[in-house]
Amino acid sequence: MSTGLFEVAEEVPRGLEPLGPGATVLRGFATPYEVALLASVQDVTTHAALRHMVTPGGFRMSVAMTNCGTAGWITDRRGYRYGARDPESDAPWPAMPPLFAALAARAAAAAAGFAGYAPDSCLINRYEPGARLTLHQDRNERDFAQPIVSVSLGLSATFLWGGLKRAGRPRRIPLASGDVVVWGGPARLVFHGVDPLPDGTDPLTGRARLNLTFRKAL
Repeated sequence: MSTGLFEVAEEVPRGLEPLGPGATVLRGFATPYEVALLASVQDVTTHAALRHMVTPGGFRMSVAMTNCGTAGWITDRRGYRYGARDPESDAPWPAMPPLFAALAARAAAAAAGFAGYAPDSCLINRYEPGARLTLHQDRNERDFAQPIVSVSLGLSATFLWGGLKRAGRPRRIPLASGDVVVWGGPARLVFHGVDPLPDGTDPLTGRARLNLTFRKAL
C-alpha cells in the first residue's frame, strides 16, 4: 500500500483466526493505530454527533451511532437505509478519514480473497456497559459481493457469530481492542451481534467500546 500510513508497524505480527469460509478474525491488526483511529473518531463526531437511533418498530437502540463516508446507515420509523446526509443536521456525512479507508482495505486483503476493497461508508458504534446488538444481517448494501470489515477499540466484547438463519445458538467470539473481523463471500449474510457489554474501564476509551464497521454501501 502506497499511503505510507502503515510503514511504522509493518513488522507487527498478526494472528489470523478463521471463523469459517469467508470470515476471519485478525487479532491485534489495528492495535498500532488505535490512538490515531480514536483521534479520527473524535473529529468525525465533532461534525456528526453520536446518537441513539430508533428502529422502525419504535425501539431506541442501546448503542450510540454516527457515520462517515459518502453514505451513512440510518434507522428510524421509516425503515433501515443509507443516506448521503445526516438527518439531524441535513449536512453531508463527514468524509471518511484516509486512515479508516486504508486500514479497512488492508484488513480485507489480509483476510484473503478481498483485495481492492474500497468502502464508502463507516458506521461508528459506541457501546457503554449494558449496550448490545441483537443478531442481525447487514442487508441494506447494494452489492453483497463486497465484505464487511469491523474494527474493535476499547473495552473487550463478545461477538456473536451465527449462521445464515436466525435460528440456532451463535458462537461467542471474544474481541479485544485492536481486533478486526472481516466477513464476505459465503459468510456475507451471516447473522451476527454483540452481547451486552460488561462494565469496565479501558485506558483508550474509558467505560466504552467503539466499533468501526466498514461497508461498500452504494
